[in-house]
Amino acid sequence: SLPPSLLSYLSLSLSIILLSFLLSRSVFLTFLISLPALSLSFTLLIIISNARMMIIIVLSLCATGLLQLVKTHNLLPSRNYIFGYHPHGIFCFGAFCNFGTEATGFSTKFPGIRPSLATLAGNFRMPILREYLMSGGESNIAKRSRANGSGNAVVIVIGGAAESLECSPGNHVVNLKHRKGFVRIALQNGADLVPVYSFGENEVYKQIIFSEDGLLRAVQRKFQKLIGFAPCLFRGRGFFSDDSWGLVPYGKPINTVVGEPITVPKIENPSQEEVDIYHGMYIQSLIKLFDRYKTKFGYADTECLAVM
Repeated sequence: SLPPSLLSYLSLSLSIILLSFLLSRSVFLTFLISLPALSLSFTLLIIISNARMMIIIVLSLCATGLLQLVKTHNLLPSRNYIFGYHPHGIFCFGAFCNFGTEATGFSTKFPGIRPSLATLAGNFRMPILREYLMSGGESNIAKRSRANGSGNAVVIVIGGAAESLECSPGNHVVNLKHRKGFVRIALQNGADLVPVYSFGENEVYKQIIFSEDGLLRAVQRKFQKLIGFAPCLFRGRGFFSDDSWGLVPYGKPINTVVGEPITVPKIENPSQEEVDIYHGMYIQSLIKLFDRYKTKFGYADTECLAVM
């Protein structure tokens, strides 16, 4: 039998073809539209099926010492935590490598803490995005945050697909100002908030960033709404040379700094005011973390973290 992911993409392609025919009533136009539709579907299938290859690339970065996990404060095994990871980057290398594997020694640095990558439940309703997330081992943040016992650390890349459109070398932009759901979940479960910033996450790929009011950015936003993530025009280095183009990430270090936890009380039905208070505390803590470590990892003292 065909795998569910393949059936999803074939269904998507057939839907596009059928819609094209109904709208145009032209076999020729339908044929023209169906070719890129099928190509896109199978391309997405290949990308997701080769998620393991991306894992190998990430682990190779770890092996060469380009990825580092920096501990700033102790975490108590008697507490639960929600890690907010920033920035998204293209492939979230730092998030996956540091918290999805033991490549950088998480359990040694934070004994008694069990990290798990998670995302919002709504992302699993998107057929293409769902398979991509599950291939990387991600789960529902709401379910993870309610896990029994203590010592759980739920890791969520808060900026999501919208933030990936802003990532490029030298860009320090986080999509956080209006993202408050993770704070509400933290309050409902009494899980402490921990800001995490990866210096260098945006340096490993180069991306063409389109203007906010341009047509191409509008197309990216449309795709983001349809399939859950936005197509980015990015490039890395070739397999054998830095001078050629390819998908291999540039050999730039990624230093992931785990900040000081913000103690959060358990409030089953937090008010919007309470959510706003802890959301503001989180933003200030993240900015403070960025400012404290930016010069240590090669950025100018004048660099600022933009919160949008």
